[in-house]
Amino acid sequence: MTTAQEKPARTRLTAGPGTLLVWLYGVMVVGAVSRSVYQISTDFGRAPLAYVLSAVAGAVYGFITYSLVRGGETARRAALVCCAAELAGVLIVGTWTLVEPSAFHDSTVWSDYGLEYLFIPVLLPVSAMYWLRRSRDAVTP
Repeated sequence: MTTAQEKPARTRLTAGPGTLLVWLYGVMVVGAVSRSVYQISTDFGRAPLAYVLSAVAGAVYGFITYSLVRGGETARRAALVCCAAELAGVLIVGTWTLVEPSAFHDSTVWSDYGLEYLFIPVLLPVSAMYWLRRSRDAVTP
């Protein structure tokens, strides 16, 4: 006879390569947010679009980091959707900065597909989406 309900097993997203993803996303949060806060507070009028895009990138990185740490199926799905949106953003902004460089008076985190960040902004969502799909079946009690 069981008096307490058993909790369903939660998908652990920080095991193995997930730990590296959390670390990398954490670094990107710090980089993108600190960059955008500094640029917005000191010289917003110079390149508002670029600075706001960097802030958006930082928020997306923060949400993905939180989702990976939180774990569970809902968090995995939310992180997967955010990673796809992040990749779309990187590809759109990266292409836009190459086709029309004059559209941005300063670079963003996603400019030139993340060139200033060693292309991590374009590689990270692809790696994370792969890990999130692979971890779909990895359940820990």
